[in-house]
Amino acid sequence: MSTNPTQTSAAETTFGNVLDFDLQGTLAGYWIVALRVITGYWFLHAGFTKFAFVSGEPFDASGYLLNASGSPIAGLFAWVGSTPWMLEFTNFMIPMGEFLIGLGLVVGALVRLASFFGGVLMVFFYLGNADWAHGLVNGDLMGLMLFVTLGVLGAGRVFGLDAILEKTELGKKRIAKFLLG
Repeated sequence: MSTNPTQTSAAETTFGNVLDFDLQGTLAGYWIVALRVITGYWFLHAGFTKFAFVSGEPFDASGYLLNASGSPIAGLFAWVGSTPWMLEFTNFMIPMGEFLIGLGLVVGALVRLASFFGGVLMVFFYLGNADWAHGLVNGDLMGLMLFVTLGVLGAGRVFGLDAILEKTELGKKRIAKFLLG
C-alpha cells in the first residue's frame, strides 16, 4: 500500500483494496472464458437467426417497439417504431449489432467495446420488456450483468484475440484500454 494517502499504485483503489488480479491460467480465468464464449454464442445466434437470408423474412422490430406500453421509455419506443428512418435503422442494427457483439465475444476481440454495446442493447431490452410481473430481476437484467462482468474483467485477455491485439501498435494506443480487454 502506498505511504502517501493521495497516491495509489496501479493495483490499488483509493481505499487500498487490490483492483487487479490475474485471470490467466486460473480457475477464474477458465470460468470467464466460458462466460464470454457462452454469452457471445447467445448473441451471435440471436443476431444470425434474425438475418433475412436465414429466417426467410426481414427482421421487423415495429411490433415490439409499438407495443411496449408498460415501458418507462414507451414514448421513445413508439417514436422509433413510427418513424420510418429510425425503424429502418433499428431493423438493421438489432440483428447486425447482436451478430457483431456475439462474434467479438466468441473470438475475444474488442471485448470491452462489444460488452458496452451488448449492455446498451440489454438496457433497451430490459426496459422494453418492462412487465416485471415476477419482479425486477429477469433474464434481460442477467444479460446486462454478464456484459458488465465481461467488460470489467477484460475477458478478451484470456484465450482471446485481445491478448494478441494488445501486443500490437493498436494495443499501445490510449484508446485501446477502452476497447480491448
